[in-house]
Amino acid sequence: MSALEPRVPQKTAPLPTPPRDSGVMGPAYRTLSIGIISVVFLIAFEATAVGTAMPVAARELDGIGLYAFAFSAYFTTSLFGMVLAGQWADRQGPLRPLTVGIAAFAAGLVVSGTAGAMWVFVCGRAVQGFGGGLVIVALYVVVSRAYEERLRPAIMAAFAASWVVPSIVGPLASGTVTEHLGWRWVFLGIPALVVVPLVVALPAIRRTASGPVDGEPRAFDRRRIRLALGISVGAGLLQYAAQDLRWLSLVPGVAGAALLVPAVLGLLPRGTYLARRGLPSVVLLRGVAAGAFIAAESFVPLMLVTQRGLSPTMAGFSLALGGVTWAGGSWVQSQGRTAPYRERLMVVGMVLVALAIAAAPAVLVESVPVWSLAFAWAVGCLGMGLVIGSTSVLLLKLSPPQEVGANSAALQISDALANVVLLAAGGAAFAALGGGAVGAAHAVTAGGAGASHPAAFAVVFLPMACVALVGAWVATRLEPAPTHPAQPLAGPHSADA
Repeated sequence: MSALEPRVPQKTAPLPTPPRDSGVMGPAYRTLSIGIISVVFLIAFEATAVGTAMPVAARELDGIGLYAFAFSAYFTTSLFGMVLAGQWADRQGPLRPLTVGIAAFAAGLVVSGTAGAMWVFVCGRAVQGFGGGLVIVALYVVVSRAYEERLRPAIMAAFAASWVVPSIVGPLASGTVTEHLGWRWVFLGIPALVVVPLVVALPAIRRTASGPVDGEPRAFDRRRIRLALGISVGAGLLQYAAQDLRWLSLVPGVAGAALLVPAVLGLLPRGTYLARRGLPSVVLLRGVAAGAFIAAESFVPLMLVTQRGLSPTMAGFSLALGGVTWAGGSWVQSQGRTAPYRERLMVVGMVLVALAIAAAPAVLVESVPVWSLAFAWAVGCLGMGLVIGSTSVLLLKLSPPQEVGANSAALQISDALANVVLLAAGGAAFAALGGGAVGAAHAVTAGGAGASHPAAFAVVFLPMACVALVGAWVATRLEPAPTHPAQPLAGPHSADA
């Protein structure tokens, strides 16, 4: 047994409670906080840096046709990793899934960075996504076990703040490395950062959050593992169908839906898609917020480059301020004096997100200054900071200790699945209204504004703004119904939870 792996413990006395004046960076928590924040920083830097190098990698590997799958492979395998991590962490503690997740994340980067063909590159991204899914759920379980409830908003705010520097520095650093050393060094350089989380976080987690909750490990629920495979394969088939606009693509689309729908119903809380009060609405809101925002944000740089003639670097920097305001929104929700108003803040946050998304296509009008989009997006990111941090806090508050892993997995599944579905829908609508011609024109003009297709962009942004407004309504249903007992939170077949 590895020194980093928790031994199967006997029931032990609980750890002594840290003093009330100890914050997340106080003596009782400092090492653990630095370690897990460094893990989030690593994920954030990868997300911002790798995306910049990806187009160059696809071109050099003669894999432009598989470019979209370099993204979808990450998301689809991460869905499986999330469910597995929830089961694993609830039964044996978060240390093992976190260790395996970090290792898989780094291994996937190495595979992609050394790939000689595009299909190998995509396989590396799939391994990386599996690791990322394990890590994010395991981190939620660590927060639930190691931190007092009063400190959880603060550590979630620290997670958001750890994205600020990567969102600003990541694209510039990646672009410089890609230009002077080659795209492979972007992928091969990031795994070196894994050393810090391994050295700092894992020993601290072993001391404070390892082992099963009740002292006895339990068997894995094989049915939930099968559902996890179904949701991953189904999401991948739906993405393929949405990107291949032919009648023949209906076959994988229908097959994907047939796998996806029962898997989602089995893995998410009962009543999620009915916006049932309490945790089901928390899980639903996470997906609505993340899906609408990410689906819209993905088209912002393309719109600025092809319709307003900005360079890719300047288009990316137009979103940099959002990292600061997102962290600011997360900081606001972490303050003790705002806790009684958390649900109201989340409603306000979703309204801000809807307004930002609706305002974005205004830059398609030549007389509207480009900087107005940067301002609007900063407002939307402020709203996201209020919402995302709060959904995480509410999930931990409403989850029994033995169900934190399964419920954290449900939250992340809602997030990732909404990204997949809404990106696929937005991409299909974009292509149907001439979006492919936008990309082709830009490829020819290389830096100047391409052909004007404002309707192709509007059909992405305006529906996503409506989705965000639906999220504002869902945010009014986060308080559990006072007259009913707590419902099982990890799906309709969670007898083991």
